[in-house]
Formats: sequence, structure tokens, C-alpha cells
Amino acid sequence: MVLNQKETTVAYRCPECGASVMSMVGIFTLTADMIRLKCPCGQSELEIVYTRDKKVRLTVPCFLCPTPHSYLISSQMFFDRELFALPCGYSGLDICFVGQKDKVQEAMKAAEEELLELLGDTSFEQLSSQRHSGGGQELTDPQVFDIVMYVIRDLADEGKILCSCPDGGDYEAEILDDCIHVRCKQCGDSLDIPAGSLTAANDFLGCEELDLRPKD
Repeated sequence: MVLNQKETTVAYRCPECGASVMSMVGIFTLTADMIRLKCPCGQSELEIVYTRDKKVRLTVPCFLCPTPHSYLISSQMFFDRELFALPCGYSGLDICFVGQKDKVQEAMKAAEEELLELLGDTSFEQLSSQRHSGGGQELTDPQVFDIVMYVIRDLADEGKILCSCPDGGDYEAEILDDCIHVRCKQCGDSLDIPAGSLTAANDFLGCEELDLRPKD
């Protein structure tokens, strides 16, 4: 019997030369070892690791920031979605796309057009130079709350948000000035998640469980 291998397409833009890097990733290959998607220029690579708890960790080069961004997502999201994008927290621009090949290609093209419009007269080489000199650190961070909310939705879908309800709760999230207040509408258990900075949001990307229950 031949098993149908789950496959998905992963793509990112090289922060050094600006080229699109795209590859098909299969679950059998992914479970064997770390996968590195390298740009032909040899100056960047995207790392994909299948964790012991069957999640997928992606380390994605960013064309605006001096260091890569790390994302932890469920294997179901990685292989079963038609398309989803991972954003740079500083700019809000999508830097990685995962999903069906045609959908990923369309998204990459749209992202390229958006980037060219934002760059204006600035060349990609100048952007790369600014990134290496630390200029990317000066960007504002309009997407911090979106990053945190992305993780919360993923945890809720996987049943990884815990409260005092015996059969799971009904969760809502409220955006406050410097945090996101997550609350179960049934039992009232709640937790404030810091979201006032990119550092706090990026730290939260590695969260594997959210416990709303009162601490003794």
C-alpha cells in the first residue's frame, strides 16, 4: 500500500539578494531531520524543525531585521492550510508563506509588489545595508498585538489554553494598552499577556501552553 505523503510549499524572500526561495516540504522528510531552505546566493537560509511534540518550528530570515524570526506552529496548520503567512513584527509585512503552491506563488507576488511600493526609490541593496547596520531596529511595531493574538488562536485550536472549567472553556481576548487580557467567559479565569514590545511578543511565540488558572 502506498501512503499519501502530506506536502506543503514554503517560501521566503532572501534578505541579501531579494530572490524568492520556494520549496516543497513533505512530512516524511520533515520528521527525519532539520530542513534548510537555502537561497542560491548562499547568504540566507530558512530552517524548519519538527519538534518532539509534533509542532513545526520555523526560523525565517527577515529582509528588514538583522536577525531571523522564530515561529512555532502546529503540524496541522503547517500541512493542512491552503495558505497562511508569518509576519515580521516590526513592519507587519509577511516574510514567509506556507500552503498550496499556487496560493504561495500568488502571495509572494503580492508581497513583492507591496514591498516595492514601500521601498520607493530605495534599492534592495540599500535596504540590506540598513538592516546590517541596525537600521531595521528603528522600525515601529504595529503588529505586536497581532502576533500575540495569532499564538492565542493557535493554542485555543489545539486545546492548550487551560482554565478551571472541567471540559474546556470559552475564551475571549481583550487588547489593553500594554497587554492582552485573555479570559474564560465561563469560569472567569484570566491572564494578562505582556504585549507592549516586540521582544515580549517574540518571546510569546514560543509559548506551548497558556494557563489561566489562579496561582497559589
